[in-house]
Amino acid sequence: MAGTTPGTPRVLRAMNDRAALDLLLAHGPLSRGRIGKLTGLSKPTASQLLSRLEAAGLVVVTGTSEGRPGPNAQLYAVNPAAAHVAGLDVTSTRLRAAVADITGRTVGTHEVPTPGRRSAGAVPLVLEAVDGAAKAAGVHRGDLQRIVIGTPGAFDPSTGRLRYASHLPGWHAPTLLDELAAALPMPLEYDNDVNLVAVAEQRRGAAGEHEDFVLLWNEEGLGAAVVIGGRLHRGWTGGAGEVGFLPVPGTPLVRQPAQANSGGFQELAGANAVLRLARELGLSYDPQAEMKDAAAGLLARATAEEREKEHAEAYDTLLRRFATGLATGLASLVAVLDPQLIVVSGGVLAAGGEHLLDLVRAELSELAVPRPRLVPGTVTDDPVLSGALESALATTRDEVFDTSR
Repeated sequence: MAGTTPGTPRVLRAMNDRAALDLLLAHGPLSRGRIGKLTGLSKPTASQLLSRLEAAGLVVVTGTSEGRPGPNAQLYAVNPAAAHVAGLDVTSTRLRAAVADITGRTVGTHEVPTPGRRSAGAVPLVLEAVDGAAKAAGVHRGDLQRIVIGTPGAFDPSTGRLRYASHLPGWHAPTLLDELAAALPMPLEYDNDVNLVAVAEQRRGAAGEHEDFVLLWNEEGLGAAVVIGGRLHRGWTGGAGEVGFLPVPGTPLVRQPAQANSGGFQELAGANAVLRLARELGLSYDPQAEMKDAAAGLLARATAEEREKEHAEAYDTLLRRFATGLATGLASLVAVLDPQLIVVSGGVLAAGGEHLLDLVRAELSELAVPRPRLVPGTVTDDPVLSGALESALATTRDEVFDTSR
C-alpha cells in the first residue's frame, strides 16, 4: 500500500477488503452476513465491500444459501480468473509445470521429459512446459502473473549462475537468467527445490505454525531446508541446506565436493547408501531402475509386514545402519540450529515409513542434546511444484488483492 497514509479511509477499506478475501480463500463461499460477522463489519459496510470487490473483478456470486430459515442469501467467492500463476519443478530427467488460479486450485499441468533433448537448452524446454500447462489451464502464457521455478542447487545472487547442481545439464550458462527473463516477461523467481518443499509443508503441511524447523529431503540427492523465525535461510550464495556435502563421521573425507557432486552425509545416508548397504547384505534390487526408485523399493520391502523371511535379518540391519547414518548427519544440524521440528520428506525417506522414523528418533536421542520432534512430511503429491505454486500465490495475492491503489 505504498503512497497511502495509515488510518485513512482508503487504507482501512483496503485492509477490510483483504481480510474479506482471505476469509473467502480460507472458508470458501460466504454470504454477506457471514462475512460481516467474521470481520466485525456492519451489514451496510459489508455490502459496500462486496460491491467494491465484485466491481474490481475479485469476487463473484456463486449461488445462494439453502436449508436455512428465511430468504436465501447470495454466496460470494474469490474470482478464480482474477489471476493465474505457474510453478516449475526441474530435475535432471524432466520439467514439470503447473498453473494455478488465484484460489490456489491447480488447473493445468504439463511434463516435458529431457533425456535426449539436452542440446535444446533450458529456455525452450521451460517455454514448452509453461505453454503446455497454460494450455491445459485454458489460459495463455502472457496471462500468467508470476512464475516460480524450483531447481536442485541454487542461483548465486552475486553471479546469477546455478551452483551445487552439476548434474543438471543445460542450466549453467552465465546468461541463462537473462535469456529466461527475455522469453518470459512476467516476474520470474527461482528457488532451491528443497526450499520449496519446505514452503509447501509450512503453508499446508506438517510444519504449519512452526517458526523454526528443518526439512530433510532425500530423492535424487540429500538436501535440507532451514526455516528460522518463519523465514527460509538461504545463505550468502544460496547454498544453505546443501547438507549432502556435510563431512560426517563414518565416511572418508570427500575432497572437492563440488566436483564430486557428493559429500560425507550423501555417502552415508543418501539413496546411494541404501544401495551400497543392500549389496553388502546380499539384498537384490533392480539395477536398471533410477537410484531413488531402487532405494525406495528396498526400504519399502524392509518395512513391509510380509517381507521375505529368509532376508529378515538383512533387512533389519539395512534399516538400522541407514537410520544411524541419517541420525548422524541430523545430529550436526540439531547442534547448530536447535530446531523446534524436523520434517523428513522425499520418496526415499517416505518409503521407510514410521518404522524407519522410529529408528532415527532413537538414534538421534542418543547423538544430540536438543530433542526436536521428528515427523514425516504430509505434502506428498508433487511437493516441489506445490511449494512453487504456494510461493507464487503468496506474492501475487499481495499484488492483486491490494485495493488501496
